[in-house]
Formats: sequence, C-alpha cells, structure tokens
Amino acid sequence: MPSISMFFGIIIYMYFDEHRPPHFHAKYQDYEAVFDFDGELLEGSMPGKQLKLISAWAVLHSQELEANWQLAEDKQPLYRIEPLR
Repeated sequence: MPSISMFFGIIIYMYFDEHRPPHFHAKYQDYEAVFDFDGELLEGSMPGKQLKLISAWAVLHSQELEANWQLAEDKQPLYRIEPLR
C-alpha cells in the first residue's frame, strides 16, 4: 500500500483494488482503520486523539484525496499529501 502522508506517528495509505466507496487507510501503532474522504471512520479502530487528527486532515485534503483515488483507479502513481503540522 503506497503511503501518501505521515504525521504525528500516523501513516496514511491509499490503494485501489476495485472496491468502493472511495477511502483511505490509516495506521497508528497497533491500530488500523479505514476512513472516507469526509474523515468518517468506516471500519477498524483508532484512539480518540488520532481519530480527530485523521478526520481533520481528511477534511482539509478531501479534494487531493479524490484526485489520488482517481489516479489509483487508473493505476497511476499517487502523489504525497501535505501532513498536519
């Protein structure tokens, strides 16, 4: 899974394997979760603080996430998205 961003120990990944809805994956320590581009948790679990950080990041970068999803669908390389600071 290609990493597209990293911040505060959280790694954000995206890949396309022909399933919807559009989403991204997040890892933090032993936690893994899947989010939509509005920052809503779709599956998995994440500690509260990291959940809020990931959700805020997704809202700020939803257009870039959409663009990356389209690239992934077309089997093109994804670009990095600016982390939270």
